[in-house]
Amino acid sequence: MANYKDAITELDYKSGYELLVAIILSAQCTDKRVNIITQNFFLKYPDIKSLSEARLDDIKHFIKSCSFFNNKAKNLLSMATQVKEKYNNQIPNTQKELQTLSGVGEKTACVYLIELYGANIMAVDTHVFRVSHRLGLSKDKTVEQTKIKLEKIFKTNLNILHQAFVLFGRYICKAKKPDCDKCLVVEFCQTKQGFKPV
Repeated sequence: MANYKDAITELDYKSGYELLVAIILSAQCTDKRVNIITQNFFLKYPDIKSLSEARLDDIKHFIKSCSFFNNKAKNLLSMATQVKEKYNNQIPNTQKELQTLSGVGEKTACVYLIELYGANIMAVDTHVFRVSHRLGLSKDKTVEQTKIKLEKIFKTNLNILHQAFVLFGRYICKAKKPDCDKCLVVEFCQTKQGFKPV
């Protein structure tokens, strides 16, 4: 983990609003693609108020190169409307409240709190799931069970561990053709199997 002690998300953002939008867009989409999309998106919709007043078709136009853009556009518009009406244009800062927003599940809420506030929680995406299973840290079949196991094992610095696992899984411990020659923990590796959550 020492090699990733300063690791942060590769999503570009300047506010909690921008971070939440970027995380919602990043599901099943690369951070690189999201960063390209959000450059113009945030010029057009710089805050919750402007996004809540947008036309759905206009949002779709801006994010059409993103996977599942139809559903994501609906979720973004609904999320902005909810934040405007229920939270006075202020994105909530608790996991429970975040998860009441459209397009925000447990993983999205956790990533948001980790990145913006350094919360000591674990978010399990496909990279974290794969790395934790390859290293024998978890044999659990679901994201939730894996999250519980990792939080029980490590207890502290979970925010750093989350981002370290993401970057390690993205660039070294890849799903296909892991770069084992560059692996810093090869002695702990159990298998090259490309694990995916059930």
